[in-house]
Amino acid sequence: MKRGVIPMNLVITIMVLLVVSPIYALDSAKASFEKDILPILEDYCYHCHGDGKKKGDLSLEIFKTEKDIQQNYKISEQIFKYVLAGEMPPKDRNKRPSKKEQMLVADWVRNTLDDFYANAPPDPGQVTVRRLNRSEYNNVIRDLMHLDFKPAKDFPADDSGYGFDNIGDVLSVSPLLLEKYLSAAEKISEQAVAVSSRGKSLSSTRLTEFQKQYFKYPIVPDNRRRIAEDFARAFMRRAYRREVSSEEIKNVLVLAKQAVDDGGSFEEGVRLAVQAVLVSPHFLFRWELDGAPDNPESVRLLNEFELAARLSFFLWNSQPDDQLLKYANKGQLRKNLGKEVERMLKDVKAQSFIESFVGQWLELRNLNVYQPDKKLFPIFTPSLRNDMRRETELLFSHIMRGNHSVLELLSADYSFVNEPLASHYGINGVKGKNFRSVSLRGTHRGGILGHASILTITSDPNRTSPVKRGKYVLENILGTPPPAPPPDVPPLSESGKISGTLRDQFMKHRQDPACASCHKLMDPIGFAFENYDAIGRYRTKDNGLPIDAGGKLETGESFDNATDLRRILFSQKQEYFARCMTEKMLTYALGRGLEYYDKRTIDRIVARLKGNNYRFNELVQGIVTSLPFDMKRGREGE
Repeated sequence: MKRGVIPMNLVITIMVLLVVSPIYALDSAKASFEKDILPILEDYCYHCHGDGKKKGDLSLEIFKTEKDIQQNYKISEQIFKYVLAGEMPPKDRNKRPSKKEQMLVADWVRNTLDDFYANAPPDPGQVTVRRLNRSEYNNVIRDLMHLDFKPAKDFPADDSGYGFDNIGDVLSVSPLLLEKYLSAAEKISEQAVAVSSRGKSLSSTRLTEFQKQYFKYPIVPDNRRRIAEDFARAFMRRAYRREVSSEEIKNVLVLAKQAVDDGGSFEEGVRLAVQAVLVSPHFLFRWELDGAPDNPESVRLLNEFELAARLSFFLWNSQPDDQLLKYANKGQLRKNLGKEVERMLKDVKAQSFIESFVGQWLELRNLNVYQPDKKLFPIFTPSLRNDMRRETELLFSHIMRGNHSVLELLSADYSFVNEPLASHYGINGVKGKNFRSVSLRGTHRGGILGHASILTITSDPNRTSPVKRGKYVLENILGTPPPAPPPDVPPLSESGKISGTLRDQFMKHRQDPACASCHKLMDPIGFAFENYDAIGRYRTKDNGLPIDAGGKLETGESFDNATDLRRILFSQKQEYFARCMTEKMLTYALGRGLEYYDKRTIDRIVARLKGNNYRFNELVQGIVTSLPFDMKRGREGE
């Protein structure tokens, strides 16, 4: 067990026990923690989690005042969620809380936390100075050097945090990576800067796009110093994503001059200057430092170059272009932010945002490693895998570029398929490998939860997985992840002959009380998708028997199949989805995990979305104009 991580089943058990108290008739707004709540902890919980005892690595003695409830807000949020659900205590306990008792404690916790969030000082949070990840590095080299290759493909894999690989706290730098940076800089400069043979001028036919951008040939020897300075200033400004000082320019030119003094050509000097810039921390890292980086009280507005960089790495996964830098240099970016966001979302470079954000939020990257049983699913090929991913990316792109409602990700009765994927779905009339928009009416599909990509990554290699599919919807669609499984719970047996449907097998598995509390959240959702096999094909039978895809959510809504469930998610859970998508995208945009002080920002963005028919642009505009995106503060002391 990780330090500080508390098993969810223990949290549920302990916190619901809080409600067994005679204070149930008390108004939660008037309840006192010390007088009314703490005695419950002492009476019902301390025998396992107090008086020096720490069962499950949890001691409730940390809760001594209302302030402790606020400071341990992550645990307290769990208190609210599971007390409200009434999931515990276990049935074998003599006393069980009434509904009134549950609501009293849940309301008290909710009121206490909401008051804490509302009155906490505005805080933009602290973002760690972070290096470019592999995707960002490749894109920056493409845009900066005009080269169409991926120099970071041999770099070590990036670590992920909070579901994304652009989180500053996990982007470490190893000695191996430093060696890769040096090697890549040399290869890049060789491709970007053509050099002449000794004693000969460089032919215009050999000039690269990079050289054409910065130099006008032939270069007059007497003007080389001025030309080199102009080049260094313009190139370093783009590479460092800010204005550069005379001292920085001078240091790079010293290296370039050294190459020429050693008998090299002007272009060889340019190559060395390029290499120096590409291994500079100011290129490899995204800097937002000021005079008090270690002072948590130091809060300031980003300068416009920093804002331009945040914006471009968010929406393009790359550096700012000349238009963003031009606005930043004139101090006009904030004035034109809305217009620039619209421009950037329509730019071809936004495809990288789609691939990176969607690939991680919706876990499409897992398709790269998914290997279904070849004997059971011989039609699953690398080409079909790519078509599955492409369909989901195209739907997201259509919604993004057309500024449609983000809810169409759940409800769309159309999609984008080519002939192989159409055949996989049983859709007639689609020919060729090119993707085109098709209607899904009458196909038992709709939205991303009907996509083969999602249905495949939430399956096992040899069968469907209701648990994975249910967990996926709870985590990635509703933002309400289920509790972690208790230790030592055996998985569903894969040995022996399976009799009946997979649902029958899971119902037996759920008879274990240790499994039931979690599975009753996930399984009904997962069973709704049993009409889709492990690679997303529609079916009506499992193991020769009719499939029962019906169920009931914990919140009471009944459904007969996946179509019914998607309708419920769209019509009754839309704010859950909007909040989940907002939290995921804000995490991605900031490059850090979210904290309690981000709740107000999330609430405002969700309200903005709801008030504007959930239009995609409103989500992005809400993020880029938010306090945590537009400001920064120093680091908390250790």
